[in-house]
Amino acid sequence: MVNCPKCKAGVVVEPHAGGISYGCAVCQAPLSVWTFPALYRASTPASTGESVQTESESTCYFHPQKRAAESCEKCGRFLCALCDIELDGNHFCPGCTAQGTATGSIQRLENRRILYGPLSFMLAALPLFFAIVTIVTAPAAIYVAIRYWKAPMSLVRPGRVSFIAAILLAVIELVAWAVIITALVTAKHHS
Repeated sequence: MVNCPKCKAGVVVEPHAGGISYGCAVCQAPLSVWTFPALYRASTPASTGESVQTESESTCYFHPQKRAAESCEKCGRFLCALCDIELDGNHFCPGCTAQGTATGSIQRLENRRILYGPLSFMLAALPLFFAIVTIVTAPAAIYVAIRYWKAPMSLVRPGRVSFIAAILLAVIELVAWAVIITALVTAKHHS
C-alpha cells in the first residue's frame, strides 16, 4: 500500500516489475507507481546490504551497487540494509533522520530536553543572593514548577524533587515578602 501524495489516502498496489498507473479512490488523482522486488520480500537484518544481482533491480539511493530493501517514509528514497534506519516500524534514510533530529519533526529522535525542575529551583534559589528580585522570581518559580509538572522528565535523572523544593522555597520567599511588606505598612501607619 502507498499513500496518495494529494490526499494521503492509502492505495493498494499490486506487485509489478515496472511502472503502473493507478487512481486514488478518494480524490481521483492519477498515480504512477513503480514498485521494486525488495518491497515484496521479507525484511532481513542484513548488516552489509545485498549486492545488485540484475540490472532491473532497484538500488539504494546512497549506494548504487547495493540492492534496495526499503524506502524512506519521508522522502521515498530507496534504501539498502545499511542505510535503512528503522524507528517504531517506520523506515527513514540518513538525511531525513538528521533533518528530523534537527527540526524535531520525528518525535522519537528527541535528543535533548529542558529540565524544568532544576530551572524552577534555580528561579527560587539563585535570587536569594539578590533578595529584592525574589518578589518576581518566586512566583515565576511556582508557575514553572506547576506548569511543567507533567512535562517529560530528564532522560537521565528521574523524579520531581526539584519541583517540590522549588515550590517550597518560593512559598517561603513569598511569605517572607508578605511579612516584610506587612511590617513596613504597619510601621508606616504607627508613625
